[in-house]
Amino acid sequence: MGFLKYLTSKEFLVTLISIVAIVVLAIFGLGKWMNSYTHHDEKIEVPDLKKLSLAETGQVLSKKDLSYVVIDSASFNPEYPPRSVIEQNPEPGDMVKMNRKIYLTLNPANYRKIKVPEVFRQPTRQAISHLKAAGFKIGKKTYVEGKWKGLVKGLEFKNKQINPGDILPKYSVIDMVIWDDAPDQAILDSIAQLKATPNE
Repeated sequence: MGFLKYLTSKEFLVTLISIVAIVVLAIFGLGKWMNSYTHHDEKIEVPDLKKLSLAETGQVLSKKDLSYVVIDSASFNPEYPPRSVIEQNPEPGDMVKMNRKIYLTLNPANYRKIKVPEVFRQPTRQAISHLKAAGFKIGKKTYVEGKWKGLVKGLEFKNKQINPGDILPKYSVIDMVIWDDAPDQAILDSIAQLKATPNE
């Protein structure tokens, strides 16, 4: 009877309310701590890393409590610096949790190597088209006297003569040596004689 009387007493009610309050506060506090520990509700905006070097990328991400992993290298893009970020995942502006890894694709350090096409004794305009189609850029044009006027006499790269089949980095600037200009018809008339004529 004494125990039943205690269960209906004011003292028991106060004790019960106190226990319930402590449990609720403990659960609430634990939830807050877990959210703080795991950063459950905290989101970070992913910065735009494109064209940044790895050193610059590391500095930017460390300030935001993010990290990176290099996963691949793409084909060389001349619009991006060598060894700079060319693609990233997640994308700029995405919201992620703290300590999220950003996966990077880098621009290679060097251009792909390509062969110099055969353009000797071709009309200048045609040779320029072939060189550009192969992936080269056209530099200065030097005109010299010769009977095959308007045709390509030779090619140079960094002031050195180059030959068909030589390997150069893509987008290299090639200088052209051209026999003195002639009318288009004269060029066409000359082409028929070229195969049997040695290079001068």
